[in-house]
Amino acid sequence: MYRFLLSRQWVILTLVALALIPVMIELGFWQLHRHEKRVAQNTLISGNLAAKPVPVTELTSPGHTVPRADYWRPVTATGTYDAAHEVVVRRRTSADEQVGYHVLTPLVLRDGQAVLVDRGWIPFAADQEAFPEIPPAPRGEVTVAGRLKADETTAASGIKDLRDLPPRQIMLINSEQQAEALGRPVLGGYLELTAPAPRGGTPQLIPAPDDSSIGPHMAYAVQWWLFAAAVPLGWVILVRREKRDRAAGQQDTQAEPVSVTA
Repeated sequence: MYRFLLSRQWVILTLVALALIPVMIELGFWQLHRHEKRVAQNTLISGNLAAKPVPVTELTSPGHTVPRADYWRPVTATGTYDAAHEVVVRRRTSADEQVGYHVLTPLVLRDGQAVLVDRGWIPFAADQEAFPEIPPAPRGEVTVAGRLKADETTAASGIKDLRDLPPRQIMLINSEQQAEALGRPVLGGYLELTAPAPRGGTPQLIPAPDDSSIGPHMAYAVQWWLFAAAVPLGWVILVRREKRDRAAGQQDTQAEPVSVTA
């Protein structure tokens, strides 16, 4: 009755179905883990953004690697901007996805150490080889507030650290690299400016990270598991259809009239 399942066509179909089931189940768990990671990150972002601001020197120091647990922590710093060593970070996008620069200005603290301050986004200049015109940083001693971020690396960001760039243009925000240029100790990581807001709204302050969207990963996980459940169901339906078609064919053959010749 089911001997057709031993045919080459059906053996291949069955093996493919058996292979697809665990693959789809694994893909579902992969999407589930991505969902859980996104939820955990949103929880971290929400908690850190709501934390009480502390002096930046309480969370980092020269050579310090900012741990993920401290990403986006509100920090404050008091010092004087070093406009002479200001640089721009290439290929950065604004809140509306326009490509331009981030303005990175060292803030020299009272103890002589410096912290890198990402003052925000500006658009590309007409001549990308020239240093763009940037609204000047405030003069004199200032107190700034911002979100603490870790040093950028190619491994973590996927951004290639190009070297043959125009003067005062960089690809990655990295305290060790800038310490060499400044000739003074630089706190690990950098500060993403939130206050005071720049006059005229430029550079554009970097918006806070999104802590509300969880993405479609859970829906994708359920979708993959439904696909995995549908494979054996579809296989059974195809088997029963094949059996029915073969039985109908046999009945038609048996019902054919036999012609009698005189």
